[in-house]
Amino acid sequence: MLKPELIQELRKKHSNLKSSQISNVIGIIFSAIEESLIKNQPIEIRNFGRFSIKEIKERHNARNPKTLEIIYVPKRKKVSFKTSKHLKELINSE
Repeated sequence: MLKPELIQELRKKHSNLKSSQISNVIGIIFSAIEESLIKNQPIEIRNFGRFSIKEIKERHNARNPKTLEIIYVPKRKKVSFKTSKHLKELINSE
């Protein structure tokens, strides 16, 4: 689902809100999540899941599979998401 589709779904359920208001709320939520992840703080949304940052160690002897050249892969961070028990049950209930 894309952001405009999400806005339309919320607009159908809450017809008293304008699309611009819904878009602003979604933007605020996403920016709050981004800011917390940048600060390396995990985010837990009850009955949905948990976003956190994981550090990937550097690798000195990685190899480019196309050219077989040895390359250096620096340390980096990635976003990890773990679904909640409630969401897993909903997804697997069908």
